[in-house]
Amino acid sequence: MDRRSFITSAGSVAAAVHLAADARAMHQEGSGAKPIRPNPPVAGKNYAHSVARWCYGGFELKDLCTRVKALGCTGIDLLGESEWGVAADEGLVCAVANGPTTIVEGMNRLETHDRIVKESERLLPLAAKAGIARMVVFSGNRRDMADDEGLANCAACLRRIMPAARAEGVTVVMELLNSKVDHRDYMCDRTQWGVRLAKAVDDERFRLLYDIYHMQVMEGDVIATIREHSRWIAHYHTGGVPGRNEIDSSQELNYPAICAAIAQTGFTGFIGQEFIPRFNPMHSLAEALSLCIDPRAC
Repeated sequence: MDRRSFITSAGSVAAAVHLAADARAMHQEGSGAKPIRPNPPVAGKNYAHSVARWCYGGFELKDLCTRVKALGCTGIDLLGESEWGVAADEGLVCAVANGPTTIVEGMNRLETHDRIVKESERLLPLAAKAGIARMVVFSGNRRDMADDEGLANCAACLRRIMPAARAEGVTVVMELLNSKVDHRDYMCDRTQWGVRLAKAVDDERFRLLYDIYHMQVMEGDVIATIREHSRWIAHYHTGGVPGRNEIDSSQELNYPAICAAIAQTGFTGFIGQEFIPRFNPMHSLAEALSLCIDPRAC
């Protein structure tokens, strides 16, 4: 029986765990393997779960919020200002809001700084009022710029934003993206560069968004990197490698082990599912959530 033929109707992440376990058990039937049914999470103990809105463009935002909330998610990632209220009306928070930069045009160009700072100072109070704790920014592409120069420029821009971020209690996060497959020429493409930037800014309101998919493509060694640099990470994204699809057994990353490592660091923020589903989207999401349960909650 194909596990992806099941349509998820789970009312919580715990129910999603059981669905995924049942599907795996049927998939293994006849193999002699004894399926293990995970324990359901204990409410309030595990870190939070969110979903990147752009991966589910076939759903109206309100409908998507209803569906992912039923699966146990409490947040939606990467919403624009006009979408924050939709999520809030459905009982979800925007876990990380879109900021004033794009992937290509970011903070590594001095000529962008005045605009970015002005827009950040407008957005941060609004985000705080909406209960949003994080806003994403990007370095921008290299375009032949040296990494050290780009880092210095990004740090200068971020330092100008930090007073507003501190005043509003919103953390600005720069996303680590791969420049090998998806975002060629992107500057903030390695954890070490991002950590150097965070140290240069030296402010608790600036941290990194560690995208597990992107960093596996770019540098690997995910668990050791998370353990070493967890203090600089305020948000995580998932995705299967290769392909950025489901995080199931068809790809190379061991997400239960990765999430256990994240839990061991004491992380209490959001893990956001940012894979592109090839199959039934909500079933794939339910299975992904079952793989990312915080082991402290079981």
